[in-house]
Amino acid sequence: MLLEAKNLSFSYEKPIIKNLDFCAQGGEIISIMGVSGSGKSTFLHLLSSFLKPQKGKVSLFNLDIYSLPQDKLLTLRRKKIGMIFQSHYLFLGFSAYENLQVASILGEEKIDESLLKLFSIAEVLDKNVGALSGGQQQRLSIARILTKKPQIIFADEPTGNLDRETAMNVMESLFSYVKTSNSLFIFVTHDPLLAHKASRAYKLENATLKALK
Repeated sequence: MLLEAKNLSFSYEKPIIKNLDFCAQGGEIISIMGVSGSGKSTFLHLLSSFLKPQKGKVSLFNLDIYSLPQDKLLTLRRKKIGMIFQSHYLFLGFSAYENLQVASILGEEKIDESLLKLFSIAEVLDKNVGALSGGQQQRLSIARILTKKPQIIFADEPTGNLDRETAMNVMESLFSYVKTSNSLFIFVTHDPLLAHKASRAYKLENATLKALK
């Protein structure tokens, strides 16, 4: 089991997650939907090591992540966990290739030529990030994260800034990578069409997860 959460609870003014059990394994694609303010991003951050739960335990790779020393947690994030955001967070003064090089050095992995083809960015590697379209920037951002070959990928509205056609193309490329690498992919979305493409789809509502039909 790559991910296991037990008795997870977190509140702000009201409960976001309450006594939730959740588990997932390699090869799964899991979507999380919910109205604005329901706590989708909070839930993702709880699972991904960026927000400690007020109650309960989160285990990744059979490690209780919130009990790990900081240096071991940082190593886990750098080598085994990928986090994709709605904004690309690329280095704007760098070329596309230089952005990939940074990820390659930090993750101690070579740049994978198959990723360049999968995300259709091989032809723009010499261009400055600022000269790329929004779709190209997001594809580059995702390829940069996947360069380190993470075993678990979390994504918070990864295509929220893209038009529907571009969003679908980007997500299909991500799905293809996940199936090929047998990694785990958990993503938050407002798009029901994207959500239902997952192997498991949920809605976060009233501090718990409900399976989407």
